[in-house]
Amino acid sequence: MANHKSAIKRDRQNKAKRSINIAYKTKAKNAVKKVRLAIADNKIEDAHLFLNEATSILHKIKSKGIIHRNTANRKISRLAVHLNKAATTASRENKDEISSSPK
Repeated sequence: MANHKSAIKRDRQNKAKRSINIAYKTKAKNAVKKVRLAIADNKIEDAHLFLNEATSILHKIKSKGIIHRNTANRKISRLAVHLNKAATTASRENKDEISSSPK
């Protein structure tokens, strides 16, 4: 435990910052999870909206220094790649259904 007055204040500040940072990290994790679940359920339009939301949150916590900038960029990039793959496979499946339907 801190003994000096300034160290006690610094400890108090660190605890407050830590709780705020944990809240931001949780918010980011939930946003990323929403994107992944939307992709898994083949809800591509919803996934695009959730990706925009997750990108915004990740950029915000990156600018605050809560996570490293490369970590945020990597997460955004991987989500976008995952979404693009899902979108292309979904469009191929739709195209196949249209061409194989009886006329």
